[in-house]
Amino acid sequence: MTARKVTRSSGNVFKDIGVARSEQHLLKAQVVHVLARLIEHSGLTQTAAAARIGIKQPDLSKVLRGNFAGFSLERLLAAANAMGADFEIAFRKPAGKRAGRAMVREFELT
Repeated sequence: MTARKVTRSSGNVFKDIGVARSEQHLLKAQVVHVLARLIEHSGLTQTAAAARIGIKQPDLSKVLRGNFAGFSLERLLAAANAMGADFEIAFRKPAGKRAGRAMVREFELT
């Protein structure tokens, strides 16, 4: 059996595999994850959810399968908002001289 090299993740799989603008891509992926949870929790079909969001069902399906390159962060946030999520954007001064980072903090659906 051949030994395989294991590399520890940076915490951003998109950065690890060399995706350009990896921080923004990760942020969008996190918003899509929240959107998927909201749709599942609502009990709506993709067709009904797409109508509520204001996009076509095939486009929503693509987004939920991870193909969201054609969707801006603003548009994804608007979709989550249309599904009932409140969100806030907060800026903080980074510690030290490191580059800033973005994150999504999820909530519990009851």
